[in-house]
Amino acid sequence: MSFRGFLSELQEVGLLKEEDRPISPVLEAAALSVGAGPVLYNNVDGKKCCMNVLGTRDLLARALSTTREDMVRYLAEIDIDGGWTREVDSSPFMEAVSEPDLSDLPILTHFRGDGGPYITSGIVVSAFGEKTNASVHRMMVIGKDKLAARLVPGRHTQMLLQEALSQGEKLPVAIVIGVDPVVLIAASTRVPLGMEFQYASALSGNPVELVPLDNGVSVPHAEIVFEGYIDTERASEGPFVDITGTRDFPRMEPVIHLAKMMTRDVPIYHGLLPSGGEHKMLMGIPYEPLIFRAASSVADVRNVLLTEGGCSYLHAVVQIKKRDQSDPRKVIDAAFEAHKSLKHVVVVDEDIDVYNPQDLEYAVATRVRGDEDIVIYPNVRGSTLDPRSVDGITTKVGIDATMTLGEEEKFLRVRPETPPRSS
Repeated sequence: MSFRGFLSELQEVGLLKEEDRPISPVLEAAALSVGAGPVLYNNVDGKKCCMNVLGTRDLLARALSTTREDMVRYLAEIDIDGGWTREVDSSPFMEAVSEPDLSDLPILTHFRGDGGPYITSGIVVSAFGEKTNASVHRMMVIGKDKLAARLVPGRHTQMLLQEALSQGEKLPVAIVIGVDPVVLIAASTRVPLGMEFQYASALSGNPVELVPLDNGVSVPHAEIVFEGYIDTERASEGPFVDITGTRDFPRMEPVIHLAKMMTRDVPIYHGLLPSGGEHKMLMGIPYEPLIFRAASSVADVRNVLLTEGGCSYLHAVVQIKKRDQSDPRKVIDAAFEAHKSLKHVVVVDEDIDVYNPQDLEYAVATRVRGDEDIVIYPNVRGSTLDPRSVDGITTKVGIDATMTLGEEEKFLRVRPETPPRSS
């Protein structure tokens, strides 16, 4: 499915709203999108901009052709080797080809105090030698043809850049905006190097078509594509409001130089609100199947949830069918290993509704004894996005909120029942 195809599907079922009045890309579009659901702004400085496309679990599940309740297990069982790609020589994004000028797009400034306008839904596709990668990076506009991109050390794009620079070469890249939602989900997921588009194909059951560009990078169909490269130049990037809703402050980051701009005749720009629902769905939720698989190797796991109150990133709930008293501790350790940025993990029983915060609190209130059921790991690597961390070092906590085996009668909730009617 294309980006437009998904928008049309949302429109057909009444989930996509349209707004025709003039809207500013500076603060206004972002502010209006909060809590709005999928919305297409037709006049952001005269351009089209869509937001909140994948802003909820139900929308994400719709894009994956599954349900909210089944999504984690479905993703955990996907066979990435079952996907494939196909090379094509043309795409609708070639309808308009020009010199790069970022001011031609409705790139949004989301919050007062931001370092500048940010591309937030762009997939950076890179290629060096036989290696390729596709991943989502935030990119701050610093000129009509230049972007400062946050490349996290140790991640694949940064590794390819270092390999290219070590050989005295530039890293060829492309930026794609407005793609099939399944491709965006795949590019947001930790998969082996170069397997993102194959994973997208496995998710959808259809081949992902890739178009070779002049710089040797192949990209999927999109609304907007930039061709360019990264060299040794660096620039200050930030401040930027990240997934926790707090500011990530400036640091020196690599500069992406743009050489060519290709778009649909009337492109639809995909604006993604930092710290909004769509950000949480794409950055956090792909870790749930990783936790599910890791925890399933040590226990009978029924569900995994990265909670909204935990920024869909820092807090996990793992629901298990407990068979041994040691299961929760094993699950806690497996979850932290699977998602290195995770801060707190709560393990619960099958009768707890993981989507209900009151049910989760009930489990902690009635099934946890602090001196026995809480495990603390001080001074370990966590997330730099956690404001309480110091250079990414934090304390992690695991909570066993499950019933004691053999004593379930003490913990099971008694609910009212309607007595049978006498005949």
